[in-house]
Amino acid sequence: MASKEESNDHCSVPLCALNMSVRKRLALYLNPPAVGAAKDWTGLAELMGFEFLEIRNWERHQSPTEAVMEAWGRREHGKATVGRLLELLHELGREDAITDVGPLIDEDCGRYHERLAAPLQVPAVDSSQQASLSMSLDLVPITIWDDPDGRTVEKFDAFLCYCEADISFVKELIQRLEGNKSKLRLCVFDRDVLPGQCLFSIASELIEHRCRKMVVIITDDFLLSEQCDFQTKFALSLAPGAREKRLIPLLYKPIKSPYPSILRHITMCDYTKEATKEWFWERLAKSIKC
Repeated sequence: MASKEESNDHCSVPLCALNMSVRKRLALYLNPPAVGAAKDWTGLAELMGFEFLEIRNWERHQSPTEAVMEAWGRREHGKATVGRLLELLHELGREDAITDVGPLIDEDCGRYHERLAAPLQVPAVDSSQQASLSMSLDLVPITIWDDPDGRTVEKFDAFLCYCEADISFVKELIQRLEGNKSKLRLCVFDRDVLPGQCLFSIASELIEHRCRKMVVIITDDFLLSEQCDFQTKFALSLAPGAREKRLIPLLYKPIKSPYPSILRHITMCDYTKEATKEWFWERLAKSIKC
């Protein structure tokens, strides 16, 4: 069973860090209807703040527990943490689920902290270490373009790391770079990734194995996003010191927050400079192709 200290430590870990196998294991406990008080997935959904009609809609889902967790993670962002999930399970009285799944949760949280710290602690991440930190997804269909039987998977020129608040600029970027002139293949999470999967593991697989480059769209909203923070630091851990020119920072509007110190050593594509905007898109496209 997770101790109070462990629960507090997990409060800094976003829900997306939980592996798909952990979610499925938890669903084995919460999907079956509970006798008496609502101690199943419906009770968890109520504690998460979902309304009656929302909960009724998930009754048709193959795994309501996984659907509720996915929706909670999207809606609450920074508030949907592993620590908070454990608190809700305690409140629900599901010590049985915590006792069984707790060790697996601890492992996922440990991997999250290791990956998050890697760019700041080591000059490079050993490939064998990186393999042990992630599940094997080499032939697992995780995008809408992958073969359903796992025979082939789609590869991309660049992974777009962005905050949902900047989706309008992201759409313009897609039109510019995937058009007839550049013909680049971009990986856009909200467009290309299949739903119902662990954000943490899928993002790691796409960044490391299926995308040659990663474009980071830096805004104030981006700097507040835990998921964007993880993706950026993970990409840096794969190419420390920008030796492989893997990561491309992009600034499309002025920011009030300090520019990320871990990106200061990498040249940036700056869309805020009126005098050089005419060269921006060609410069960005060529940097992805290189």
